[in-house]
Amino acid sequence: MRALTVIGNWKMNGSLSINQAWMQSVGEGMQCGMPAGRRFGVCVPFPYLHQCSQLLASSQLLLGAQDVSAHESGAYTGEVSAVMLQEMGVRFAIVGHSERRMQYGEANETIALKAGAALDHEITPIICVGETADERNSGRAIEAVRRQVASQVSTLQDRLVDCLIAYEPIWAIGTGKVASAQMAQDMHRAIRLQLAEFDHDVSAHIGIIYGGSVRADNATELFAMPDIDGGLVGGSSLDAQEFLAICRA
Repeated sequence: MRALTVIGNWKMNGSLSINQAWMQSVGEGMQCGMPAGRRFGVCVPFPYLHQCSQLLASSQLLLGAQDVSAHESGAYTGEVSAVMLQEMGVRFAIVGHSERRMQYGEANETIALKAGAALDHEITPIICVGETADERNSGRAIEAVRRQVASQVSTLQDRLVDCLIAYEPIWAIGTGKVASAQMAQDMHRAIRLQLAEFDHDVSAHIGIIYGGSVRADNATELFAMPDIDGGLVGGSSLDAQEFLAICRA
């Protein structure tokens, strides 16, 4: 049985005071009871990892980072390694988000190396894949996503079972648009069938979560789909009560 996983992604947002208020609200909300058999986390900007690690010390909410270096250490100015994140108590790390693919030119091969570095230090990589509006409209959505997934399979092999894959249609990120639950399910199913071509055990056990304008009012329908194992929540995760509502969905 795959655990349902809900991860917030604050992106480049937050402040010391805002973070504290958010953590207090979410912590109190989770004490009121959350569905069993689920994992909850939040990926915060690097400068806030120490603060949030302390604030989450007695919480069931797990700490995540928004990126990780493919390198262990060395002359890589501005990079943050998996061993550093592990020391901060990080449990998840997003890799290959479309914003980093498009704005910073991250390639599939680099993303797979980052995922491997995270796994080496007991951090679950959240590997993002997704198609553009042009690829969707021209009927090439599955082809585009299969290409991204294939690169991860090629590098990570059976270690992929310890990762999360986040399907995020690029046209739905931060736009307010959202794939219909059935559209999202169809892509999740396509990803799972692709993984089954490699290894049935990996296909059956890997978590595939949906991202792209997940909100409290659509989360229940999305999460009810058989191949959708949770959500990577962007803008809605900035609102503590909205994030709690999504976690309860």
